[in-house]
Order: sequence, then structure tokens, then C-alpha cells
Amino acid sequence: MTSIAYNFTAPYQTPRGSAIRELAKLAADPSVISFAGGYPAAESFDLHGLRQAADDAWEANPLQCMQYGATEGLHELRDALLELSERRGIHANTDELLVTTGSQQAFDFLLRSNVVSGDTVLVENPTYPGALAALRLAGANVIGIDGDTNGIDADAVERVLSMLPSKPKMLYVVANFANPTGATLTRERRIKLLELAARHQFLLVEDDPYGALRFAGETVPPMRALASEVPSSEHWSVYLSTLSKVVTPGIRIGWIVAPAAVARRCVMAKQVSDMCSSPWNQAIANEYLRSSRFESNLPGTIEIYRARANALSDSLRQAFGDNLSFAKPEGGMFLWANFQGKLDMQQLFDNAVTEQVLFIPGSQCYFDTRASNSLRLSYATSSPEVIQQGVARLHRAYVKTV
Repeated sequence: MTSIAYNFTAPYQTPRGSAIRELAKLAADPSVISFAGGYPAAESFDLHGLRQAADDAWEANPLQCMQYGATEGLHELRDALLELSERRGIHANTDELLVTTGSQQAFDFLLRSNVVSGDTVLVENPTYPGALAALRLAGANVIGIDGDTNGIDADAVERVLSMLPSKPKMLYVVANFANPTGATLTRERRIKLLELAARHQFLLVEDDPYGALRFAGETVPPMRALASEVPSSEHWSVYLSTLSKVVTPGIRIGWIVAPAAVARRCVMAKQVSDMCSSPWNQAIANEYLRSSRFESNLPGTIEIYRARANALSDSLRQAFGDNLSFAKPEGGMFLWANFQGKLDMQQLFDNAVTEQVLFIPGSQCYFDTRASNSLRLSYATSSPEVIQQGVARLHRAYVKTV
């Protein structure tokens, strides 16, 4: 059979699918314990409250639920999201907020409207694999900058900027309970990044899916909330967030807060993408946010993650001792761990699959997929009892590997 040579664009000539999404096929087996995915805890979903919100949305305006809506988003929902952002310290106007189908879509629109092939984008090393995939397809020149338990090293960012022949288009960071490391960027580093963004005039993009899921430590304001302390930085600060982790991914509601000119370009990108996010889902989200159910359900969600993070931390320490180092999470959904000494991580992963437990190899979270003794573990979807069983399986895989 003669092969057909399609004329794909360069990024799609030899595409790399999401390794994490591929693991979902293995995780679908009920006998497998998965620490791999970034799914929220199903037990956190307020099924009754969301059903009531859906009924209320339909009763209020069924035709609005069924018809196309404004690209910018349902105006009632935009107001509700502005109020939610205000509670997080972010002061914004209607023309600075766009409703998106998840925050991943918001990041995609930023890339479409700001980045062409060869443009430089700075990221934390390691960082969210979904962002890396989007940057690869955009053809960006990605520069990774190492961080630590306090997030990306702002001084290292400054050093990199001083050596670049031209300014980058943006810096992308998950500042709260980062995916994959679980680290939270300190207030001092946030201020430094704002200063650098204003001085060098690049977009400082903060992706914040997990900030509301803090169960230990002190809350740090979003960078856009701190922009008032750094002259001109409000012109370069962009905030992305989503209801996927704090309510449910089922309604696929995210949003972007950005300078009006930036937001407007994202609106144009959305007009030729999906035209508008689902009006029915937006109406459900609006009714839910307007009710007392959102605020009353969130503490229970946080407690679920607290118990599961504690179970994973305690089980890992008991099973691996000094052979595995990690920082205990203060929120979010992930724990980042590093094995001591030389270890064949591919062999460990293969042995783990045999033992019916899954994790994300740390190499998948680096743009250059460098060799790494690290791994990302999500505690979100398993009960403490199942987490203990999963760690026992992981330890058996480790013993087979060393």
C-alpha cells in the first residue's frame, strides 16, 4: 500500500501525544491504583448542589441555555468570576475577563495571540506538562529555569534575562502548589517577577488551578493582586484560573484576567476556536457561584485533600525512609519526590505497571525530557486506605528495580 504524504505543519509532522493522557487508559482498569492523573476527587463534587444549580439555570432562562452566547462569556457569570477574583485580591474590569473552556484553553489563546515559532518563553523547571505540549506546538523557544521548594528562582530568571539577545514573550508559572512540584512561590519572589516583567516588558502568566485548595501554611496573594505594589506591572500580569479543581471539571469553566488589550486578542482567538463556551454550563456555574453551596462545599474538599496528602506522605516515609526525599504538601493535589542514588526510572515505571500502580516520571515534566530520578504523585483520587496499598505496590516495584 502506497503511503500518503500529508503536508502537515512542522509541529504536527511528528506529534507527541500526552504521555499522561495515555496513562488514563491503564488507569481505567479498576484493579490499578493510579497516582498519575491530575483528576480531582470525585467525592468532592457537590452533586446535589450542582443538580440544583442546573435546575435553577434552566428555570431562569432555558432559551439562553440552548442558544449561542457572547464569546466573552455569559455576563452574569463574568460578574460572578470578577467577584471571586476580587476575593482573591484581584481587581479587574469586565473588559479584562474572558470565560474559557478550562484554563488550558486560556493559555492556548495567549500563545495564539502572542507567540510565533521561535519566540522565547520562560518556564519553571519542571513545569505543567500540558503547558509544555502547547508550547511545543506553538514552536516556542522554551527556556527552563530551576526552582526549589519556594518555586521558581527569581534571581535565576534575572540572570537569564540579562543574557538573552532579545526579551522573551512571556514567563509561565503555576505559583500555588505547582504542578508537578507542589511548591508555592513566595511573596518576595512574586514581587521580583513582577518587577522583571515590568522592566523587560514580557507577559507574566500565573496559572492558578489549585490556590483555593490550601490546607496548611499561609495564603500568598496572586501576582496580579500584588501588581499594585510594583509600578507598571499591571500591564504585564496575566491570571488564569478554573473551576475544574474546586467545583468540577464536568462543566469546563475557566477564565483569564489580563490587560484589556491582551484579553481582547484572546477573545478574537476564541471567536475562531469554539465561538463561545457552553452557555448552559456557564449558567450552571453562575447559579452555583451565586448560591451558598460553593463556599460551604470548599472546606470539605480541602479536608479530603488534607487527609490524602497526609496519608501519602506518611506512607512514603514509612516505606522508603531516606531513599526518597520530598516536601510535604501544603495544598493542591501533587507530591514531587526524588529517589536517592542511581535508579533506572523506566524500569521502575515498567515494574510499577506490573504491580498495578501508576505514577508520572519526572522526565515528562521537563521540556527536554531530561533524565531524572524524580516522580510526580497525585493523591487526589484515592482514599487514604487505597493510597497505603498503592505505596506498598510502588515499594515492591522499587525493590525489583534497585
